[in-house]
Amino acid sequence: MNQEDRKVPEAIHQVLPEIENVINRVVKALNNGGRLFYIGAGTSGRLGILDASECPPTFGVSHELVIGLIAGGDGAIRKAVEFAEDDPERAWLDLQEHKITKNDIVIGIAASGSTPYVVSGIEECRKNGVATAAITCNADSALATAAELTIAVDVGPEFVTGSTRLKAGTAQKLILNMISTSTMIQLQRVKGNKMVDMQLSNNKLVKRGIEMLMEMSGLNREQAQALLETHGSVRAALNAVK
Repeated sequence: MNQEDRKVPEAIHQVLPEIENVINRVVKALNNGGRLFYIGAGTSGRLGILDASECPPTFGVSHELVIGLIAGGDGAIRKAVEFAEDDPERAWLDLQEHKITKNDIVIGIAASGSTPYVVSGIEECRKNGVATAAITCNADSALATAAELTIAVDVGPEFVTGSTRLKAGTAQKLILNMISTSTMIQLQRVKGNKMVDMQLSNNKLVKRGIEMLMEMSGLNREQAQALLETHGSVRAALNAVK
């Protein structure tokens, strides 16, 4: 398995220009007041939700800026919902519940590129003037054709045949990391390589914030802690030091 997994980063290296194109399009949408949506089913849907859910605590953005949707609804995050991915109308209905607009961008995620929930969702988005992109492992798929921008990463056969939660899932996770992180850097939600807008939601993150503030400002621990407690974020505390 490890030998197979080692092929994933190299496969992603082959599609870096396509990833960059998608990032640039996402940044454009968000700078224009839009939102980023991920739509997927099964593992792909869960990975989209994971990436979306980590943006607020990591970068201090609204929960409404990056939204993950999965076929079968939130219940499908934990337990598979039979045949939910085969509903060609549900994705667009799910997006409409979030009042999708032409300012937004939707990324469809499907290893096979054939999932009806995802393919039809992307097709409806294009019909309605919503920007679209795709992450798939099949360049010749319906999803690759449907989306305006496509990242098609060829990871080869899986260690367990057909189990796309393996290399395909790893590739999707790495690509999603690149998209959201690079986007947030361009939106200036990161300073240097520091998460200055992270939410201080537990003791570990408070400690990390104090250490970050000490490193970036030259303050001692007591000064940094007091400043962080006063201002509530690393960025605000740094601004107060200037």
